[in-house]
Amino acid sequence: MRCIFSLILLSLLSMARVSLARDVFVNNLLGDDARDGHSRVISTSVTGGPVRTLTHALEIAIAGDRIILANNGVPYRESVTIFGGANSGGPISPFMIEGNGATLNGSVSVPSKAWENYNGDVFRFRPVHAAFGQVFLDGRPAKRRMLVRQGAIPNLEPREWCLAGGMIYFRVESDKLPDEYPLTYAAQTVGITLYQVRDVVIKDLVVEGFQLDGINAHDRATGCVLEGMIARGNGRAGIAIGGASQVTLVSCLIGDNGDAQVLTDGPSKTLLQSCRLLDNTAPPLVKRGGEVTVDDGPDEDHPDPAAAN
Repeated sequence: MRCIFSLILLSLLSMARVSLARDVFVNNLLGDDARDGHSRVISTSVTGGPVRTLTHALEIAIAGDRIILANNGVPYRESVTIFGGANSGGPISPFMIEGNGATLNGSVSVPSKAWENYNGDVFRFRPVHAAFGQVFLDGRPAKRRMLVRQGAIPNLEPREWCLAGGMIYFRVESDKLPDEYPLTYAAQTVGITLYQVRDVVIKDLVVEGFQLDGINAHDRATGCVLEGMIARGNGRAGIAIGGASQVTLVSCLIGDNGDAQVLTDGPSKTLLQSCRLLDNTAPPLVKRGGEVTVDDGPDEDHPDPAAAN
């Protein structure tokens, strides 16, 4: 009898959570974090309308909410953490982020005064975070030259770069300076961190240009789903899953990352469904621990991640 009563109570609580769940709208061009986020457009009231940042949307969200990003063609330049009960959901009403194809980008321009001449056409600068790195030229990952031996700078061709001794080296073309190139580098550490959350769904978002990982399920991120994601051009991994996390990747495209497209660690559990992990700049899957199950599903023609958006 107690068991039946407990099941009824849990069902009622789940139904209540569904009824309380709200939509929170985010628009990085028209929004304002002083608004309540309850409507897609700015209303006549003082507080009605979308918020500007995903960071603030996560702060005001409650369990089971759905955060909806506007895709204005302008990247959201933030690093966010999804944490705790307020950013969690349940099997019936997951906590959701709908990206609508928007981009979360962690790169910034290289300050002109940061460059120093190293040797001839080779210049260098020291990034804020030096363990991993990524350099972009015209908005795409620039060609990287890996070190043959530790500390020795390889022979760079024009427009190539390398990371050595905590510094980024870039070779310019003859009679050019670094300032004449549209160069950016991965500055913010992680795009999205999932920590101590359950039943979170993130859909249709591009995550790029972060110094460490695009998405990091750090620990105890259980029942989480990443669907239709593109994770590209991050310094270490596109998606990293560690600790006691249980994450499903569905129809994701992951490539152009530094050390691994997908990295798993600890006692984590990862399910890959109809995903494409490119074997271009790094191994598709680096398994330092954890359990990985792959369900390829039907063959599909996937685009180049660098060409998306």
